[in-house]
Amino acid sequence: MVVVLDTVNGPPRPRHPEKAHRPDSVVQRKPDWIRVKAPVSKGYGETHGIVRAHGLHTVCEEAGCPNIGECWEKKHATLMIMGETCTRACAFCNVKTGLPGPLDPDEPARAAEAVATLGLSHVVVTSVDRDDLADGGAAHFAATIAAIRARAPGTTIEVLTPDFLRKPGAIETVVAARPDVFNHNLETVPSLYLTVRPGARYFHSIRLLQQVKEIDPERFTKSGIMVGLGETRNEILQVMDDLRSADVDFLTIGQYLQPTRKHHPVARFVPPDEFKSLETIAYAKGFLMVAASPLTRSSHHAGDDFRRLQAARAGKR
Repeated sequence: MVVVLDTVNGPPRPRHPEKAHRPDSVVQRKPDWIRVKAPVSKGYGETHGIVRAHGLHTVCEEAGCPNIGECWEKKHATLMIMGETCTRACAFCNVKTGLPGPLDPDEPARAAEAVATLGLSHVVVTSVDRDDLADGGAAHFAATIAAIRARAPGTTIEVLTPDFLRKPGAIETVVAARPDVFNHNLETVPSLYLTVRPGARYFHSIRLLQQVKEIDPERFTKSGIMVGLGETRNEILQVMDDLRSADVDFLTIGQYLQPTRKHHPVARFVPPDEFKSLETIAYAKGFLMVAASPLTRSSHHAGDDFRRLQAARAGKR
């Protein structure tokens, strides 16, 4: 065996350098209701090949989504634009952190081509946080939406954006591109932001969602939280009220799953009956659409949920 030493680039950097020296936390054994099958289907392999052929990243892979097998079997992939490296270090997230490279101007066109090749009727486009960019990547979102509209005009588009913190005009740029759904996740309750989402500000995120409605009242808005991070039930209910005060249409609630021992620990696994209770309360508070279950994620069943969201609005008019 020959060992080759790279004396130029040095040893590979850890995926999460800011978490490397954190003490390990115990990874709890998952209960039966949250286990999923390994992705091995033919459809999964085909989706993987299309994503790779177009040189794209997906949040399905980067964040270690438990639903990747189910979604990719149906050729439903959530595209993650602006690279694979995030400028933030959220304690729950498995996306690589560090200093990203420059934006790829050809990425919107490749994303659009992949959407057309996959034959998607609905696509979710998300991104890493790009605090290094003057507009946080808002113009790149707009360019990607425009490219998909041109290449696949029958596809509805959902964006899951970062918070564009301290980036004037960014929200307006994305809304002007007219995505069908504007999603921005709160992720957790305000009391946990300093430990779970330290680079973000809870009320800025609420205000972002409110601004989308102020700019375009007809635009569907969506947000999501994870449970099992240490929040209380009353805090979850307060988040619901805060989102309704911003006129958010669609709420998702899912179980937090700890990616590695270096990430925020799971405080508890919330049983399915509690998710059903939260769903019932959320509908009573006025959300048009609610998805709440242990495996619920922002992009899971997004196309079917969008059609249900449209029907719910039509039924109220």
